[in-house]
Amino acid sequence: MVHLPQIEFYPTSDMSKPYLIGVTGGSGSGKTTFINKLRGAFNGKELCIISQDDYYHSRGKQKLDEKGVRNFDLPNSIDSESFATDLVRLISGETVIREEYTFNNEKASPKLLTFYPAPIILVEGIFVFHYREIMKLLDLKIFLEAKENLKVIRRIKRDQIERNYPIEDVLYRYEKHVMPTFEKYILPYKTDADIIINNNSHFDNALEVIKGFITNKLIK
Repeated sequence: MVHLPQIEFYPTSDMSKPYLIGVTGGSGSGKTTFINKLRGAFNGKELCIISQDDYYHSRGKQKLDEKGVRNFDLPNSIDSESFATDLVRLISGETVIREEYTFNNEKASPKLLTFYPAPIILVEGIFVFHYREIMKLLDLKIFLEAKENLKVIRRIKRDQIERNYPIEDVLYRYEKHVMPTFEKYILPYKTDADIIINNNSHFDNALEVIKGFITNKLIK
């Protein structure tokens, strides 16, 4: 069981509780592309995006599978307490600074990320529904899905280009780590989602709906 800190909201006199949107889905479902589209549609004073991907434990703390391969696709591979704590700080109006996680890519130089409080906070990651204390905070829950073969192709492209993983490693992890995790820790929460987005070919219509929804929230 994942133990998260007690989550409370202490509003200042000039702010109300932000509206929280959670976005999840299997690896390769298109979460990052969808979120980047939203990021481009709103400024930092309107929308804050905080991702589970920036809260991985260090490589040495990751669990080894039966072949000695580190499994980064388990709920405890994430520093969930820091993730929840920083989310609470954002909700309470604080600015959060954290070093980017580069997925052990030696070619990448980590940046210093700054998360500013905003009226809309988007919480993204494969386990954001699984962490029940975080899920309770979400006002809107979005689940992205796609066909399995498409997700595999997208995962290969991402891990080879962005994370510098060899193809054999990508395929092994997908079969032994990614798929079991999806079936156990992600798919069961699909029924809890308020909106399910099919991303087999594109999500353009759904994106416009969500953009309109956020815009409407901002002007209220």
